[in-house]
Amino acid sequence: MKVRDYYVTPRSNGVMRFLWKAAGGDRYLLERATYSDQVKYMCLGGIVFATGAMAGLAGGYAFYTIFSPRGSALDDMHSYLITILSIFFGIVWGLIIFNIDRFIVTSTGKGDGTEAITWGEFKGAIPRILMGAIIALTISKPIEIRMFKTEIDAKLYEKQLELQKEYEKRTTANFEERLKIVEDDLGELGKQRQDLIERIKSAEHNMQDNLMGKVEGIPPGNGNLTKAIQSQIDALKDELGRFDQINADKLNEAQNKRKQILAEKEVALSKNVKVANGLDGLLERIKLAHEIAGWVISLFITLLFMAIELTPVFFKLMLIKTPYDYLAENRDELIKAENGIEVRYDYYKDKVGQERHLIINHEADKMVYEKIKLTDIQKELTGYAVEQYKNREKRRIDENLDDYIKSINPDEPGNS
Repeated sequence: MKVRDYYVTPRSNGVMRFLWKAAGGDRYLLERATYSDQVKYMCLGGIVFATGAMAGLAGGYAFYTIFSPRGSALDDMHSYLITILSIFFGIVWGLIIFNIDRFIVTSTGKGDGTEAITWGEFKGAIPRILMGAIIALTISKPIEIRMFKTEIDAKLYEKQLELQKEYEKRTTANFEERLKIVEDDLGELGKQRQDLIERIKSAEHNMQDNLMGKVEGIPPGNGNLTKAIQSQIDALKDELGRFDQINADKLNEAQNKRKQILAEKEVALSKNVKVANGLDGLLERIKLAHEIAGWVISLFITLLFMAIELTPVFFKLMLIKTPYDYLAENRDELIKAENGIEVRYDYYKDKVGQERHLIINHEADKMVYEKIKLTDIQKELTGYAVEQYKNREKRRIDENLDDYIKSINPDEPGNS
């Protein structure tokens, strides 16, 4: 390294060199540029690294929210497997965003080298701005729901309870219709059986009145009436017995069906709790975050991450040229000259009138020229060889014409 008497560039450390790489800076040139250039690229690299780190945290939390065990919003349920997978996914996602941001920053030029951002510079940066905005949105939403996790859990628990009650109401209504049919069957059979029982009770009551002498005009304990009432009671009891015997299967079937329906109802109600607890996904939490925070705060958080994400792009368009930029241009020109590449800037205009560079690859042109000349020489030598071969054959024919004729037409008469 050349030693200066008027200025000595401070030596870099490992952290600074890592951030230079994150910003796409050239360590060789930065160590020969000014300290302000070193700090500038270190800050750009710090923003890129911070964005990647936040993306990793946001991606890991989003993964955990999507695949974590479902339950009540107030229950703190954990899964070590999901936690480990979330950490792994967060690291991978953070590296992906880190490399995308690094590409966006390194591919953004200096514009015209002034602090002003012209329309042409802004128009050229629109694709990078759109990419940065999309990345900022993907980072901001998981972090937003983590910021309002307590409020979201409370609100989500209320919605889970409401949904559970609604499901219970629908389930109960569904099973009530099935139970009503069974209850109607049981009610009809029960009504008929109860009628027989009431008739037996009435006959027994008449029997008691007869024995007590309470029947008007009939002496107490009249034998004929007693026999008649007893026969009636016996006939009714026989009818009740036959009724129970005939309808026993129907009653058992109806009772079993009723128990089955009630058991299915309990299972369905327990599933409703599980379904209601399933209302704990990433989309629902994002909706509740917007509802709780309001669109102003939500927009502010998104704009904050967009500002962090897009700051390197706009700052690079606003940066003026420094010694590092001139060193980079000199490096590029030296590499092009070393490889025989000549660029004539704004040499011609295309069909729409836009100025274009003329790029001349001297090394490639030299190789093409050599190939062309070698090919021409090869053609010339081949032609000369053919000409000499023709002359030699002419001399052979002149020396012995008959032999030549025989060699080209051996089947002609007289040549055998």
